[in-house]
Amino acid sequence: MGKNNHVDRVSSKLAKTKVLLQNRTLAKYVPTTRPYSPKQLLAMLRQHGMVYVKPDTGSLGIGVVRVDRTKRGYRYQSGTRTYTFKTFRAMRLSLQKKISGRCYLVQKGIHVLRRQGRPFDFRIMIQKNPSRRWECTGTAGRVAHPSKIVSNGSQGGTIYSAAALMNPIAGKRRTAQLQRSMNRIALATAAQFGRTYPAMNELGLDLAVDRKLKPWILEVNTRPDPCPFTKLNNTAIIRKIVRYAKAYGRRYCLTCSKAKKAN
Repeated sequence: MGKNNHVDRVSSKLAKTKVLLQNRTLAKYVPTTRPYSPKQLLAMLRQHGMVYVKPDTGSLGIGVVRVDRTKRGYRYQSGTRTYTFKTFRAMRLSLQKKISGRCYLVQKGIHVLRRQGRPFDFRIMIQKNPSRRWECTGTAGRVAHPSKIVSNGSQGGTIYSAAALMNPIAGKRRTAQLQRSMNRIALATAAQFGRTYPAMNELGLDLAVDRKLKPWILEVNTRPDPCPFTKLNNTAIIRKIVRYAKAYGRRYCLTCSKAKKAN
């Protein structure tokens, strides 16, 4: 435990997944995640039909590839381009060129909810408040750029309030329940990371919701970017995030030009 006492950021997604899986409650919300290998990729495509291949370290959605098994073979999307193949081998060789030389992982693909055909997910900010207790300080919905698979604002995503995205799909009552459930998952995640890394003061939790309205933990960010929260109509949220961060010594750059604000 001692060696983690001063760690306040973790870059490896696989290391962060291991922390989540130590908690039986949280493990239910973690999509199957494995170190990348061609054998693992084939096995997971056979099992799930769709997976995401992600760099183990990296942020802003850079380098994320969606891979699908189709009736006619395989395809993958990287950035705004889609590539199709008749055989697994042809697809694997092409993909290998894209990801060569870096450590990657394969994650079970979640069929997330969409708005006008564009996938969306949520970023929840969890911070130590001035009383040193974990608190959920904001939730932002992120809708992917029309031609991309990732929802990150830095990749041209559009920021909405959670209710604006969920109310039309689930209704107000179910949306409120879901938001409470997402906050519980976020606080349990922060508690779990806080036990492993006592020096941590903030986390950004990326949660997606599938078609059955089950939440899934896509990623835990230990150095979260508050940019999405600058695009919400409720400015009290970003003010609180900044205030809490100042109390534990973090300053943010709030010049956020790439994310779009919902109309």
